[in-house]
Amino acid sequence: MNEKTMIADIHRLDDKGSGQAVIWQENEQGNRKKLKLTIPQTLPGEKVRVTVDRPDRRRRKAIPEEILEAHSERIVPLCPHFEKCGGCVWQHWQYEGQLKHKTNHVKQAIESQGFDPNLVMDTIGMDEPWNYRNKMEFTFAADGSLGLHEQGNFRKIISLETCLIAGKEMVEAAMEVADWAKNQQLTGYNKDLHEGLLRHLMVRQSFATGEMMLALFATEAPDAQYKKAADDLVKRIEEKFPQVQSLLWLENTAWADRTQSEETHILSGRDFIYDEMSGYRFRLWFDTFFQTNPTQAQKLVDLAVEMGQPKKTEKMIDLFCGVGTFSLPFASRVGKLAGIEIVETSIESAKRNAKDNGIDNTFFLAKDARKGIDEVLESFGVPELLLLDPPRSGAGGKVMRKIGRAKPERIVYVSCNPDTFATDIKELESFGYTLKAVQPVDLFPHTVHVECVAKLVLKKE
Repeated sequence: MNEKTMIADIHRLDDKGSGQAVIWQENEQGNRKKLKLTIPQTLPGEKVRVTVDRPDRRRRKAIPEEILEAHSERIVPLCPHFEKCGGCVWQHWQYEGQLKHKTNHVKQAIESQGFDPNLVMDTIGMDEPWNYRNKMEFTFAADGSLGLHEQGNFRKIISLETCLIAGKEMVEAAMEVADWAKNQQLTGYNKDLHEGLLRHLMVRQSFATGEMMLALFATEAPDAQYKKAADDLVKRIEEKFPQVQSLLWLENTAWADRTQSEETHILSGRDFIYDEMSGYRFRLWFDTFFQTNPTQAQKLVDLAVEMGQPKKTEKMIDLFCGVGTFSLPFASRVGKLAGIEIVETSIESAKRNAKDNGIDNTFFLAKDARKGIDEVLESFGVPELLLLDPPRSGAGGKVMRKIGRAKPERIVYVSCNPDTFATDIKELESFGYTLKAVQPVDLFPHTVHVECVAKLVLKKE
């Protein structure tokens, strides 16, 4: 095999959190060629030794063999699976360094669109940046072992003994399911051959109520040859984890590697659990989108309310409203609220959540954001306040221009992607909006992701 040992200087991080290095090579004819290396688990300014296979290619990925000059903020990762598992990318970096990098990412994103980077405040981190996730999706390997995908390789599953970013009880329950699968000698799903039984295990737990859901995704129903195994799983879980209020077996025969269900079998309890945020109760099904870091999500809601300054005399639109995470706290502070969301099951959940919490001044519409705005504006009128919380791809120029033409007095933008956020708010400038503040919040410690809440105000003519 054509391999070569090299010394690489890490000059930046890419959008996946891996180090980037450029090495100039000289061939026998004296011509220089640039080799771009992606080196995971490295930090800017470090000098590392790597062995590169096929260095004749212009772009390669390499694993660091030795850190020759370490970053001052480098630390020893706590998790024994860190070097291989794809769940985290920055456990080798002091948390304060992670937060500074995320702040700079947001600053660079808005500065690239002509906004003042000084409007970005320091990222709000966590006091304890561990065991923060209230939802995890684990995958079964073909041999039936349970774990997470290898970093950069969705074909290989790393069998886990622990996970330091998930809630502790969730990990214990997942390991119990892994032991059950091994004891019952059940096969995992082979993605290449499209055969095998067990595909995924979703675990979600309310940190507020303590209720837990275990959702097992399999290619066959829990009857006939698998009834005995299913009964054993119920017995194990009921004996050891009384907090599990929803134990599900979901049939999924689709080729796509997603946690979806063609038929849901309730093995024990109900098909949803209760969670709480901002003093409101929510029902969560296996496919319900709900913020996965409740501690930091509460800060997002509080910031949005603080920036939005809702008033009882005002109308409000919540765009990309989901199940009403922001809608319910705002509804109690405004006169009327309209929520728009393209996912019909989320809208049904939003309506139910509003009813469960005694909120009767809301209107929820299941429609694409672009068409939904037109319909709501026609029947609802122009709101004083508009909040949007789009997916990572952003709201898009057409939606942002519709918002700009509607001219709400104040806009609160909740973003999970600084780059699409920056391009979105650029669209509002020509309509007379001024960016007032951007507050990043770290919802996913030890990963590259950062959320932010921003306020824009319409200039008075």
